[in-house]
Amino acid sequence: MTLIKKHDATGDAPREFRHQSRDRAGLLCQLEADAPEQRRWAALDLAAFSDAADALCDRLEQETQTPVREAILTSLIQIGGNPVVCGLMPLLRSEDAALRNQVIEALQQLPEAVSPYIERMLADDDADYRIFAINVLANLRHPQAPAWLQDVIERDDNINACAAAVDGLAEIGTPEAIPALTALPERFADDPFMQFCTQTAIRRIQGHGA
Repeated sequence: MTLIKKHDATGDAPREFRHQSRDRAGLLCQLEADAPEQRRWAALDLAAFSDAADALCDRLEQETQTPVREAILTSLIQIGGNPVVCGLMPLLRSEDAALRNQVIEALQQLPEAVSPYIERMLADDDADYRIFAINVLANLRHPQAPAWLQDVIERDDNINACAAAVDGLAEIGTPEAIPALTALPERFADDPFMQFCTQTAIRRIQGHGA
């Protein structure tokens, strides 16, 4: 799902909302409105206010309507920067799988803003959280992404985290990762599937350079 969508070039809300205040304070108030369409337009218009990131992230955590979530994430991606990344990172711990996936997609579109936090995310005590961070890396257009994934398979003791990193390296890995991939199955000798995964990743990496 692509989060950033085309909207009316004027950025104007529908006619029934035009009598309402479109300044920051008014939009923040409308972001809590009962009508989902009103919340959606408020979220879209708040993209013009970089200091609205915290409020948008707070709303995202409790929002249940998919179109409103998409509008919030669209604005957050447009705002970008550290406040957005810091507001989105905790949502990777959400029990809502759909929300987590949307947050992963959003973070993938903010490579420069998210990059200073990657090492911290990969060192988190929660293996599930590390896996979600690895999922961000798998499609993060950042030159360090392959190296971060390689570091996971060299250091992480969780087999699921390593398997996720192997999948990521199969997509974006470079030949430099092949020795680490070759050595990985020895760390999980009781799991024959890891041997299969690493060999598949190695073949795909070698195929990238063919």
